[in-house]
Amino acid sequence: MIFGKQEARPVLDKTNIPVHIAAIMDGNGRWAQKRGLPRTAGHSAGSEAFQNAAEYLQSLGVQYFTVYAFSTENWKRPAEEVQAIMGLLDRYLRKAIREMAEKNIRLRFLGDLEPLPESLKKLIAETNEISRGTTGMQVNVCLNYGGRDEIVRAVRSLVREGVDPETITEDLLGSRLYSADIPDPDLTIRPGGELRLSNFLLWQNAYTEFYFTDTLWPDMDEAELDKAIAAYQGRKRRFGGI
Repeated sequence: MIFGKQEARPVLDKTNIPVHIAAIMDGNGRWAQKRGLPRTAGHSAGSEAFQNAAEYLQSLGVQYFTVYAFSTENWKRPAEEVQAIMGLLDRYLRKAIREMAEKNIRLRFLGDLEPLPESLKKLIAETNEISRGTTGMQVNVCLNYGGRDEIVRAVRSLVREGVDPETITEDLLGSRLYSADIPDPDLTIRPGGELRLSNFLLWQNAYTEFYFTDTLWPDMDEAELDKAIAAYQGRKRRFGGI
């Protein structure tokens, strides 16, 4: 369902807030181009929208918030844009290290972190250490992440362990994914007008409710997030049953 901006902000049922919301942060570049700005300015605005969304969703009682920050395919983008995204991550983490404990937000990274710059990997390690002492909402940042790559890595892990193929179950395979101890998303939001998953949480999104909107990610404010959650609340989840 797609809501227009002219619609009134919905009233949410506070007893039916999704436990886990995921989002594909799409439309940063187009947001900047519409304003005659470089694409890097869009990523900066998208980073701010991400932080605001995390704080708002935590206030609603959402327990997990997972975002698609950088995919395994994003390395194909112009070097300048990739460099800008890495720089934003660096600045965000330096800020997060100062503020995470105060806001009681846990931050975790899902993906193949090995190819990242050493300075960024060091900041991620520092962030992980701080997260061990926090108990609030967990924010998962999918970084150098691809859904197919994640599944392949999980299968390879089982093969290396010598697991009998006949004993492999969904739960066993799921235990080797980056998200092993995280519940699957209840709601996945795709802004930017695109109607696809783009290799995001392919295993985990099996029974997720989807919300697609033309709103670009930097414009996904509290009112737009409310519309997504209201759409979720208007659906019946049957998980294959009647």
